[in-house]
Amino acid sequence: MEKDLLTYTIIGCAMKVHTTLGNGFQEVIYQRCLQIELEKTNLKSAREVEQTIYYEDAVVGARRADFVVEEKLVVELKAVINLEDVHLAQAKNYVVAYNFKQGLLINFGSTSLQYKLIFNQKLNNSVSFLNSANSDSDND
Repeated sequence: MEKDLLTYTIIGCAMKVHTTLGNGFQEVIYQRCLQIELEKTNLKSAREVEQTIYYEDAVVGARRADFVVEEKLVVELKAVINLEDVHLAQAKNYVVAYNFKQGLLINFGSTSLQYKLIFNQKLNNSVSFLNSANSDSDND
């Protein structure tokens, strides 16, 4: 899958925030700035959206997604020096648990913006990749 307009726009907004602020701030600062940039694009986005987590048919808890954009894509933000497997696992779990086809994991804490596009294998029939200079996609 090539970059679609939605992910392209979100990544562009994140790049603007990272270029403007650089790294070194807390995640909540980047979250607030990204919200401002997303509003400029007229994308429908909601911040800190609580999502119910199910196990089979039982509600087992809830988690807050950093962003849900256009009710199609979950965005998880980090502000760490480098993304690690635990961050990717968390983002993958959110995409599957919230039943979205894809999600974005974005890290503002590195000297260069890092992002990973994540696909929900349960909802995507083909293996797809989106690569950037500082990112690898994941197809789970």
